[in-house]
Amino acid sequence: MKRPEILAPAGSMGSLTAALRAGADAVYAGGKRFSARSSAANLSDEELEEASRLCHLYGARLYIAVNTVITDSEAESFCRFIRYTSEIGTDGYIVQDWGAARLIKSIAPDAVLHASTQMSVHTAAGAELLGKLGFARAVPARELDKETLRRICSLDIENEIFVHGALCMSVSGQCYMSAMIGSRSANRGCCGQACRLPFSSCGSKDFQALSLKDMSLLPMISEAADIGVDSLKIEGRMKRPEYVAASVHELSRALDGEIPDMQLLGGIFSRSGFTDGYFSGNLSPGTMFGARSREDAAAARELFPAVHELYRTERQVHSVDISCTLRRGEPVRVKMSCGDVCAEADSGDILPQTAQNRPTGSDTLEKQLTKLGGTVFRPGSFSADIPEDEPGLFVPAGALNDLRRKAADRLSEAVIRRNTPVYHVTDYTPKLPEIRTAAAAGALPLRVYCTSPEQAEAALSFPGTEAVIADSFREDMISRLSPDRTIISPPRFITDESELLSRLSELKSRGFSRLLCHTPDSIAIGQGLGFELCGGFTLNVCNSYSTGYLQNIGLCGCILSPELKISQIREICRRTDSKFRTGAVVYGRLPLMLTRCCPIQNEVGCKRCTRLLKDRTNRCFPVKCSKAQGYTEILNADRLFMLDRLGELKDIDLGLVLLHDETPEETLRILSGEKPQGSITRGLYYRGFRETDEV
Repeated sequence: MKRPEILAPAGSMGSLTAALRAGADAVYAGGKRFSARSSAANLSDEELEEASRLCHLYGARLYIAVNTVITDSEAESFCRFIRYTSEIGTDGYIVQDWGAARLIKSIAPDAVLHASTQMSVHTAAGAELLGKLGFARAVPARELDKETLRRICSLDIENEIFVHGALCMSVSGQCYMSAMIGSRSANRGCCGQACRLPFSSCGSKDFQALSLKDMSLLPMISEAADIGVDSLKIEGRMKRPEYVAASVHELSRALDGEIPDMQLLGGIFSRSGFTDGYFSGNLSPGTMFGARSREDAAAARELFPAVHELYRTERQVHSVDISCTLRRGEPVRVKMSCGDVCAEADSGDILPQTAQNRPTGSDTLEKQLTKLGGTVFRPGSFSADIPEDEPGLFVPAGALNDLRRKAADRLSEAVIRRNTPVYHVTDYTPKLPEIRTAAAAGALPLRVYCTSPEQAEAALSFPGTEAVIADSFREDMISRLSPDRTIISPPRFITDESELLSRLSELKSRGFSRLLCHTPDSIAIGQGLGFELCGGFTLNVCNSYSTGYLQNIGLCGCILSPELKISQIREICRRTDSKFRTGAVVYGRLPLMLTRCCPIQNEVGCKRCTRLLKDRTNRCFPVKCSKAQGYTEILNADRLFMLDRLGELKDIDLGLVLLHDETPEETLRILSGEKPQGSITRGLYYRGFRETDEV
């Protein structure tokens, strides 16, 4: 069985060097912009070029993370960055944004795309779709169990799974908490880690209800290898080089059949130990949650000096065959061969002299020319061509050392050239679609997500409601709705793909024809069943290149990201084909997190469920339980309300209303533009991202 790739994080050149010296087969790094870890040091353009050379010298691969969403105004600088990184030989791009994928392929058609875990792929159908769209690799959601991963691994697309490091409370790409609370968007790489702050369902002041343990599958890594995983990924671009080196070293040992030193890894960094809960399918209370303690941090400081020895010197990864020719009156010649590449060097003006004492023989040449310490080469075979009829010749040791260094340097360049991919880079320059003429002003059609039959009936009685959105498994609601005014919403996280396929097939046969698509998974399933595909805001569409991409793959419209400003939303709408209906969230408690682990169940149990969490300021965040579907949503404490300001969103085609616990009477008042009781928010529509967080 092919050994999986060990993929290590590189948030700095120090971490990148540590990863390669400790045994990584590949590293992933971000530039100063467009990376989902803006708080890491990240690499400058010059450092990225150095990183590319160093990785390819080791025979490793360099993947560039451009896994943030981008705006139309950033397209030009994004393309410059892609052109530069293509020219220095990036092995692959890790991408979240649909439009970014489109731009990369426009610049370098043969570039390799990896679908970031922030695309939230969690089914075989979703991964298969990405393969058809030209992605070479899918990085599924971290929340998948072994059997789901096995199905994904059976597909004709590379796969990569996280095996060690921190876990986000929310499914990646589906977290809006940091953005809505502090204007620091996780989808823009600026997560403020609000989830690591105190939250509690029962008023405990210091309880961290949203903090998960770090994951580690190293003790069971053979199981991951057995199901056909192509790449084993270590999380940690914000971690120190010691963390990277220790993680890579222990993962390599585990793949070799040795027992990894989990005590060492826990001491370097952990949050109350490690969990394998998602992979093993064990999400019971006590297995998933944990927090970083002072004792954890103190233990790490004591281990750093010993771990430094793992990457203090170069790792010799290439075997080199060396031959030397020694002739009177000619420069000494050395040839070094490494696989299918070779390099030669000669001593130039320094010629062999007649030996006065001990001649330079084969043993001496071998001793001097195989001193490859400090390089990535280790000596293989050695041969010397010295004519037997020549009297003894002598070459100074210093000249041989210089000759060895010269040949090794040239071989290094040859190895780098061999391992560096060369792409066809076009002269493509992004050009935004022309702004179309604004449509005549009129009442904005509303689509209303309902959680009860009574809400749905009230919403449908409102003249401005175009359709209601109903959960696919809410038969009590769906049975009372007309198919032509209903959009079916599949689970936001699909834990049983076959069950969902069966249910949607049934609904399709009953005349329901529109499907709300939350992720690539529901797009793929909906395509296969012949639904009309309506994109949800969780696709995180932030630019007109993405709307064009989604239109090309068959969607009829999309709700744009609620993390955009009104001005950005209006511009995207006017740059998008009028046949593709764009919209915005205009009311509701935005789901701040989508999580497989219920924080209330962990803290107090289901029987004592409070249905809310409180933060350190005593704000209350409703918790919506979808236990039957295997996930929980944490909703915003405030209701987003824009129904009184629809004139400012006049270029959009649709307004999305998200109902939670509103009564039918409240539903009608809200749809009429009346402010709800309690606190409201305008979201990010006016304030946008914090200026320091612009990527």
